[in-house]
Amino acid sequence: MLEVRRSWAYTRWFGWYSRRQFRRHFHSLRVAMPPGLPAMDTSIPVIFYCNHAYWWDGFWSQICTELWFRQNLFIIIEQPQLEKHRFFTRIGAFSIDRGNPRSAVRTLDYASKCLLSPSPLQNALWIFPQGLIEHVDKRPLLFFRGTAGIADRVLKSSGKLYLVSVVSRIEYLEDQKPELFLSFRPEHLLTRDGWEGLDALTGYMQETTESHLDEVKRQVTERRLDGFETIIRGPESINRRVEEIRGLFGLRK
Repeated sequence: MLEVRRSWAYTRWFGWYSRRQFRRHFHSLRVAMPPGLPAMDTSIPVIFYCNHAYWWDGFWSQICTELWFRQNLFIIIEQPQLEKHRFFTRIGAFSIDRGNPRSAVRTLDYASKCLLSPSPLQNALWIFPQGLIEHVDKRPLLFFRGTAGIADRVLKSSGKLYLVSVVSRIEYLEDQKPELFLSFRPEHLLTRDGWEGLDALTGYMQETTESHLDEVKRQVTERRLDGFETIIRGPESINRRVEEIRGLFGLRK
């Protein structure tokens, strides 16, 4: 198992690098953030659980952390991928090997330890319970129980844990480059008294993510985008530049 070797210099660099890549490859990055979410009690750890539909998943976690939260960011990456890109351990990543049950259990123990570690910042784990990339509209979603296992461990020690649903969707709208939409839902506070078991929590997260994804799809399809804030905008694509030139000279399309 590869553990976190955090470097704040690497973390700052990765935030800059992520912005650069989004500007290069996307027309815009838009985020729907509930107003009260950044005001979570920082003494309570949080798990952001996300759908996994794109290669880009996870790149935006550092940007959102910098803009809205005061957190220590942790993220779980599959062992083979993290072996190839070990520098991610410098920004809070650690590995999981699902093919090795003993190693996977160690990862769950380590994740709960990270969430419970003393810190003036809120400890936050970003996780993709699907475990592999699947089409954004695939239904039903199937989550591994590892996220619920981490929650169980944390609740046994601290008694409280936030869960936050985060979904992403990439669409082509009126530009040559795609738009990336991220949507956060309000935090859900888990307590030990309300614990109903691993299967119940896993089912809850699956159903919440499905409904959340369907909601964002409707918003994008119907162009109801007022709730999304554009936090990164790329340079104008060629089609936009041509339109501007045509407009400048009074030419019709």
